[in-house]
Amino acid sequence: MSEKKEPGIWEGFKAFLMRGNVVDLAVAVVIGAAFTNIVNSVVKGVINPLVGAFGTKDLDKYSSCLKDPCETAADGTVTSGIPIMWGTVLSATLSFVITAAVVYFLMVLPMAKYLARQEARRKSKEGTQEVIELTELEVLKEIRDALVAQRGSGHDRE
Repeated sequence: MSEKKEPGIWEGFKAFLMRGNVVDLAVAVVIGAAFTNIVNSVVKGVINPLVGAFGTKDLDKYSSCLKDPCETAADGTVTSGIPIMWGTVLSATLSFVITAAVVYFLMVLPMAKYLARQEARRKSKEGTQEVIELTELEVLKEIRDALVAQRGSGHDRE
């Protein structure tokens, strides 16, 4: 009696790491982290100054006071009152929208168009293959009918 040895923890871990989607996910995380720096730079260097044309250059400074008096220390800690820091939320929202737009227009949309073209090519090849198969089937039917006709005419002579 030979017992099957179950794969060990190390073999299971290696199999997990070698799956393609794990490696793809790791690459996506690294690229996403690097891309975050670019987006933050665009928001702080371009978007904030544009918004600053209408008010302060730093979106994080926009706030409302829920309970007066709102006072903050130089380091940004609240000393009295209850401030609502909606500028920070606006800045994060702009970062998210810019990130989503860049990912969609530079990655998702081109990939979707590429995959659609690949699918159209595959379908056209399948359509051609079906026509060829139907043609071959028709030829085989004609050969069968000719053989049946020959046998039928050969039995009449005997």
